[in-house]
Amino acid sequence: MYMDENKFEVNFGLKEIKAIIPHRYPFLLIDKVTYMEPGKKVTAYKNVTGNEYFFSGHFPEEPVMPGVLIIEAMAQAGAVAILSKEEFKNKIAFFGGINRAKFRKKVIPGDTLKLEVEIVKIKGPAGVGKATAYVEDKKAAEAELMFMIGNKN
Repeated sequence: MYMDENKFEVNFGLKEIKAIIPHRYPFLLIDKVTYMEPGKKVTAYKNVTGNEYFFSGHFPEEPVMPGVLIIEAMAQAGAVAILSKEEFKNKIAFFGGINRAKFRKKVIPGDTLKLEVEIVKIKGPAGVGKATAYVEDKKAAEAELMFMIGNKN
């Protein structure tokens, strides 16, 4: 299931994603991965539908994906990249912090969220990723995500 370190174009669906990160419905927020450099970069997608559980309360008359869930989707994409690195396989990535988060465009039903994450620093089990979310090539959100790698219980 894990890829050749020199081949970065991938076609990971839910099965492959679930083999790398522990998230499951209703909290798995990425649907596919099309590019990945293990431990370095990833491009993932979330198809936002009108059936998302959070739209029933956010907001019934004008459904908008909560910003915190966009951040979580970016973090899950980054976790796929970092947990695909040989030394971190079969581990879990936890949030260590979020800096410089900005939301620039509403994400609504029918949108496809493109998530790009670059791991910019790793020191031991800690690291930092620069994450950006797009809708139709327009920046929807961005943030710097800090993470810690831990063991699964």
